[in-house]
Amino acid sequence: MDKRKYFLEIFKKAEKKYGKYEKRLAGEGWKHHWQTLIATIMSAQSRDETTIVIAEKLFARYKTLKELASAKYNDVLKIFGSLNYNRTKARNVIGAAKYLIEKYNGEIPRSIEELIEIPGVGRKTANLVITECHEIDGITVDTHVHRISNVLGLVKTKNPTETEFALMKIAPKKYWSRINRLFVLWGKEVSGKDKEKLLSALDK
Repeated sequence: MDKRKYFLEIFKKAEKKYGKYEKRLAGEGWKHHWQTLIATIMSAQSRDETTIVIAEKLFARYKTLKELASAKYNDVLKIFGSLNYNRTKARNVIGAAKYLIEKYNGEIPRSIEELIEIPGVGRKTANLVITECHEIDGITVDTHVHRISNVLGLVKTKNPTETEFALMKIAPKKYWSRINRLFVLWGKEVSGKDKEKLLSALDK
């Protein structure tokens, strides 16, 4: 099988189906780059709809990265009430804010290697940040991208990091930054590991 050709067929169908969807995901549409980073840290294993509402409350209370860096853990935890892993995330967003102020004067670094040193930031968040904030090519792999890529046979991988590097080999670079949004919208619509069900959704 020509994996690159197969990827392009899938990608173009997904783009045709989901490319015009206006649904907002957690890492999109923020005014400041630091908000994009913090909202993405918050979104791990949480629904976008829930994350966006809670992130808006957080940013209404802490209007600058400096204010968030000085926040009290219990105050952030109260805002994070219904967020999955709220205790860890409350620690991480304060830690991330402090780290960015101390090391980068509040700026958001441009490399994956620098970003993954920030509390709460893994490769998924780092890739989303470089694409959203700096318009650098990157493949953001969350559970939807990992699942769909494996079910369709685009890759055969055990974890999202392996999926990221496997997709890099078959996906033309100009499409990297668009994979996540399309596959997430697709994955939200079609759950499970039924290949036919996933593919048929693209033709509706």
